[in-house]
Amino acid sequence: MNKKKAKLNYKPNSFDIIEPGDFVICAVSNKEIPLKDLNYWNVELQEAYFSPIEVNIRHKELTKKK
Repeated sequence: MNKKKAKLNYKPNSFDIIEPGDFVICAVSNKEIPLKDLNYWNVELQEAYFSPIEVNIRHKELTKKK
């Protein structure tokens, strides 16, 4: 089975599918995230995260730069 990367538009409590697919890539860990398991993303940065761990890592990276 060929898996295809999806393209999404992240919104505050949901996301729109721009290009259909099976997964997205975590912006921090580069892990594949099946769409059915996608729970964490950043609307402003339009990035997905695999778990709260990656969310925390990205948050720390962003707050260091300010």
